[in-house]
Amino acid sequence: MNWTDRIIAYCERTDFGLWSEPLNAVTNLAFLLAAAIMWVRLGRDRMPAARLMVLVLAAIGLSSGAWHILATAWSGMADSLSIAVFVLIYLYAANRSFWGLGVGASLFGVLLFLPFAAAGTWVFAQLPFLRLSAMYWPVALLIALYALAVAGRSPVTARRLGLGAGVLAVSITLRSLDNAVCSAWPHGTHFLWHVLNAAMLGWMIETYRRHVTRAA
Repeated sequence: MNWTDRIIAYCERTDFGLWSEPLNAVTNLAFLLAAAIMWVRLGRDRMPAARLMVLVLAAIGLSSGAWHILATAWSGMADSLSIAVFVLIYLYAANRSFWGLGVGASLFGVLLFLPFAAAGTWVFAQLPFLRLSAMYWPVALLIALYALAVAGRSPVTARRLGLGAGVLAVSITLRSLDNAVCSAWPHGTHFLWHVLNAAMLGWMIETYRRHVTRAA
């Protein structure tokens, strides 16, 4: 792959002009807004993992913005990698906080996510509608599984995780509908994935913050 190759991947883009995806580009500001809100909400709390999540959340907004403005292979990869980094950091922090695991066990849990995600992506890719965003459904599934698993020891956190999984499921569905609605709505639905994802990721950081604060 040539990393400078230009790619048309979404309904809204019809050419390689910088502003061919106006809604897809502008709605990335939602990630920056969510990051700013969560940075303020963390206040003086000593939560380095949460601070790192906020910074990566901002990076998601910037890299996704670049992807929807430039439409190059490298910016698309940066977009995907920034989301993956957030997921891995959150999983490590959740293992430490929700389960009280040590560093080694928490890292091992992160490593286990890799085959889980690979297998889950393959399974979802076999289903007609779900294959369009197959790589993201395992994340929603994992959040739902964590919600069920943690319900006994922390029902409030479980409900918050369940809400996060639900919002992500709606967000992924809208992402998958993008090309299907293109003829009726030329802007597609991908921009709604940005808005809901920004809210969901901010909420997941807030869920972690509240859990840690309550346990402290």
